[in-house]
Amino acid sequence: MSLGPWQLIIIALVILVLFGRGRISEMMGDFGKGINSFKKGMSEDEAAEEKASGSLEAPAKDAAATDSSKSKTSDPS
Repeated sequence: MSLGPWQLIIIALVILVLFGRGRISEMMGDFGKGINSFKKGMSEDEAAEEKASGSLEAPAKDAAATDSSKSKTSDPS
């Protein structure tokens, strides 16, 4: 059972009558603000993760360089 164009129009009219034009536009504005807030939060999280991973990689590289230099200088025999 699919909804045809006439059924969608009737549903839209019923929603418009129940909520009114002002309330629907207010809800859509709130919905848009929520989407923008979500996008902003996601970009802030990604930036924080990149910053954290960048600061974690530098000590790991330094430690790896130190470990490899120690293994070269110390002769197990």
